[in-house]
Amino acid sequence: MRSNDISPPAQIDKEIHIDAPVERVWAVLTEPKQIGRWFGNGDPVEGDLSPGGRVVFDHSENGVFPSRIEKMEPHRFFSFWWPSGFPGEEPVEGNATLVEFTLTPDGAGTRLRVTERGFSSVDVPPAPQRWLAQRNSFGWGFKVEEIRELAEQDAV
Repeated sequence: MRSNDISPPAQIDKEIHIDAPVERVWAVLTEPKQIGRWFGNGDPVEGDLSPGGRVVFDHSENGVFPSRIEKMEPHRFFSFWWPSGFPGEEPVEGNATLVEFTLTPDGAGTRLRVTERGFSSVDVPPAPQRWLAQRNSFGWGFKVEEIRELAEQDAV
């Protein structure tokens, strides 16, 4: 990639080892109260946490994000569409990216991989697409650490 290239990356990938079993990490990722702790204002998320279901992430000063659950495979995979650059809007083609969480047993713990893709499909010029991807990459760096801390803290 040239240094003056403003196109967004194909996807964001963050990976972390968590010293907690897959079941505990899954609970932190998918229980309404836990989601509110790592991806919200502290209150439980509201909505239907099943494929096709609608949930609302209240991300405090960053806005409220209605989202749609794409897929759930207990203790293995969880994904949702969210309008990360468009707080308050429903996720639709042109404003949403897909976030995927993959859990893999890793010794006595869990390997968590977070992937976000679809930035080039967001209906804004390439420079804002790239800015959105960079902002989210920075944010997911913090979020995987929060997930790790919650899972390890609550696993004791």
